[in-house]
Parts: sequence; structure tokens; C-alpha cells
Amino acid sequence: MKLLKKLYSIHSKSGKEQKMIKFLLWYIKHHIKDCKIELDKKVGNIYVTKDCAETYPCIVAHIDQVQTNHSKDFQAIETQDIIFGWSAKNKRFKGLGADDKSGIWVALKCLQKFDTLKVAFFVGEETGCIGSSKANMDFFNGCRFVIECDRRGNSDIITSICCTELCTNQFLEATGYQQFGYHEENGMMTDVETLKENGLNVSCCNLSCGYYQPHSDQEYTVKADLLNCLALVEHIIENCTDVYPHEYEYRGGYSGFYDNGFYDYFYDELYEIATNHPELSFNDIWEVFKDYYPSINKQELQMTYELVKDDLEYWRTRDYL
Repeated sequence: MKLLKKLYSIHSKSGKEQKMIKFLLWYIKHHIKDCKIELDKKVGNIYVTKDCAETYPCIVAHIDQVQTNHSKDFQAIETQDIIFGWSAKNKRFKGLGADDKSGIWVALKCLQKFDTLKVAFFVGEETGCIGSSKANMDFFNGCRFVIECDRRGNSDIITSICCTELCTNQFLEATGYQQFGYHEENGMMTDVETLKENGLNVSCCNLSCGYYQPHSDQEYTVKADLLNCLALVEHIIENCTDVYPHEYEYRGGYSGFYDNGFYDYFYDELYEIATNHPELSFNDIWEVFKDYYPSINKQELQMTYELVKDDLEYWRTRDYL
């Protein structure tokens, strides 16, 4: 977990990802052989190709985080079960940025293990998928599939995001996801959705990778869940050796709630309300929000509220709240 804690220690707020970019370029150059590394200096995206092959498995991750700052004494504390951020001076938790540094870690571990792989690291996912919207789509030529590990929890394989289908049933079955305790779910805005909208013509998915309470100072990683995600990704790379074509099809009905960072903002606001005013029901909250934010879809806001309640319950059962 040394590499993982190093990633957590590098603060990479959206728009200020330079330290993470510098570290990734250094780490890959000095620790992983036979890699071609391309940096899009205008955007900040990093593209890595290992080996020369006709087809490649592919992993993507984003290098920015929501948390606006790190304390100077920030530490990633590793216990037997979890990793969390801590400031001893302030005696408080500090967000890890595990969303999506855990995904970066999975990508680096796979670059170390496998002889043939493509990896893309994107900037600005948390502010509207800025990097992936400007991705070099030629990089994905020859990819068999694309995996992203940018989902909270420990058991979701995201096969559709709002009105965007991500993969075929053939690819889903080939992943063997069920033997790792995963189940199919609909997800939220992230880079693979944007890549599909940009014309990515192979199957992709987004996987839970063991982080919880994203975008908050209470964010933490369950190590066993992250390792299980890595095992699933390795299984997919080893067993999905075909190309899995899939064409983008927009099905309509998207309310835009998850555009422009709305989810990021409302998660934090709902978390604060649920913590400080547990007596309020969702309908009470809805009555206020719908007046201030007329574009909100009630069902989507309730989905976010349910995620908040799940996170609060996790901490309560472990006597942290």
C-alpha cells in the first residue's frame, strides 16, 4: 500500500493537477519498463502505451480530486482494514482524494503486471469531464475494451450512465464480474460516458473500487474492497482477449442533473443536512431544493440522498458518528 498512500498524499485539486502529472510521469518512467508516454501539454492528459500489439486492454482514471486543500501535516493513515486522511494538528479527518486516486493505483499496478496495456489519465473529471471531453480518440484505436475504476462502494459494475449504454451483454458476461461479488448498476457521470459520447466504439464499464464518502473529509478506503477490484480488473484483462465492439446510442430523457458538477455539490450539501438535521425527511428537503434549483429531477436527487444515508449508516455502525 506504499504507492497508494503516496498517491493519496499528492493534492490534485481540479485545475491544479500538476503535482500528480509530474509524479505519474516520473513513476512510470522509473518503475515500469517498455512504456511509451505521451503528455498532452495543452490539456494535461497522459496517454501510456505498453508494448506494441494489434489489440490492447485499456484502463482510464482521472487525476483530479474535489477536496480543495490538504493540511501541511496531512497523512494517509493505514489501519488493518481501512485507509483514511488525517491532520494531527487539526485533530480531524481529511479527504484522501481516493476518488479517483484508487483508480490511478489500479492502473499503475496493471501497468506493472501486464506486458500489453493502454492507460489514459484524465484531468478535470470532477468539473465536468474536461480532460476526457478533449481526449485524443485515436489513442483508443485497437482497444478491446475500456475499464474505469471510479465508483464508490465495493460491488457495482456500471454498464449504463443515465441514457448512455456502455457495453454489450457479450462483454459483460465475459468479465466474470459475479464471481467477485459485483452486480450490474446504472451509474453517474464519469470519463467512460464522455468517451462514448466522443465516439468510443468498444465496450466499457466503471467499477466500484473500495472508496466511501467521496468528496468529503470523511472519505476512506476499505483495503479489501480495493484489492478485490484490482483482482477483477486483472481477471478481465487476462480473460477478455477479444475485441468487444459497442456503438454509442443516446436514448434521450437526460435531465442534466449530473452535468457541470451538480452531483459533486449536492452530495456535500445533502451530507451536511442529513448529519445536522436528521429529523428532516427527504420530502422536507425536496420542498426546499425544488424552489432554489428548479432544474433538479426529484428521482435523481433522491438517489444522491440515498447514497448519503448509506455512508452515514456505515460510520454509525462503526461508532465513528
